[in-house]
Amino acid sequence: MFDPAWKLALGLGTGIVFGYLLQKGRVAKYEVIVGQFLGRDYTVVKIMGTAVVVGSIGIYALLPTEMFSLHIKPLIWAGILVGGALFGIGMAVLGYCPGTGVAACGEGRKDAYFGLLGMFVGAGIFVTFYPTMLKLVGALGDAGKVTLPQATGTSPWIWIIALTVMAIAAVAITRKKTMDVS
Repeated sequence: MFDPAWKLALGLGTGIVFGYLLQKGRVAKYEVIVGQFLGRDYTVVKIMGTAVVVGSIGIYALLPTEMFSLHIKPLIWAGILVGGALFGIGMAVLGYCPGTGVAACGEGRKDAYFGLLGMFVGAGIFVTFYPTMLKLVGALGDAGKVTLPQATGTSPWIWIIALTVMAIAAVAITRKKTMDVS
């Protein structure tokens, strides 16, 4: 059921490094996240975009080595819509996403403690009602365990290159906007 201990330790170590980088990048600051929403600070987009690109490259480069395994979740449309709405509401109310909220707790930000408590309560509710929710949302459309490369019949590297180009373009555009504001 669980991965070997070395894989779990590698995941823990990676999570600690990622949290440290979030903190150093100032992404765990409420002001930075609000600045993102207001279109004044693009730090979040740059850091998270970089994380997605680097993670994608790392995953698909290491996948043949069997150092880890992918656990693709089914594409359940209603679950994505409801989950996205709840995520957005939580982020708008708290001012943190789950990762930055945990990093803010590590910095000792008391407002983030309430968010972390809310995450645990929400996770408990989700686990409790999961079987019922799965039947309800699954009835509205389940595309199965599918990835974009599988759905399009293309190489994952095409998607990774496209992500990389979009990330570079986003950094260039946000850099220009930041310079124009200064």
